[in-house]
Amino acid sequence: MRKPRKLVDGARYHVVARANRREFILESDRVKDLFLAIIARAKRRFRFTIDTLCIMDNHIHLLLWPGENESLSRIMQWILSVFAIRFNRLFGLQGHVWYDRFKSVVVRTIRQFEHAYSYITENPVRAGLVAHARDYRYGAAGVRRSGGTGILGPPGLFARILFPGETAEGPLPNRE
Repeated sequence: MRKPRKLVDGARYHVVARANRREFILESDRVKDLFLAIIARAKRRFRFTIDTLCIMDNHIHLLLWPGENESLSRIMQWILSVFAIRFNRLFGLQGHVWYDRFKSVVVRTIRQFEHAYSYITENPVRAGLVAHARDYRYGAAGVRRSGGTGILGPPGLFARILFPGETAEGPLPNRE
């Protein structure tokens, strides 16, 4: 029996979803763009905010804040299932796209927010894909720069306080 998901009204969540068999299903720009388009559709259907995100080749990270009376589980179930249907249709496949249900960690404190925001933003740097997070097209900075309207709003208060270098061009979370 699986453990019940920890949910807290008004909380932000660090959400991670992994591809089945850790395959690089999100490797192409076309598939990453599809995922972003589905997030934009979800934003029209549900009330939620994404503070930062990162779409890697075999998993995704979101720092997501459901709106009042919205369910994290319903939002993510919709995003992941719609993506799976579109992905399978696009490539003529059947079956599971995601490894299992998404993981989520409640972000309760400013310190946890800072850690999650930095971790998500710096993911492509740690993976050796880019030298600076702002250069990764499928992180928050790249999405903002490419005009990913409907996905990310301007940096929120927490991000502006914790990361004063945050700009419309993207986050600069390295705090050395």
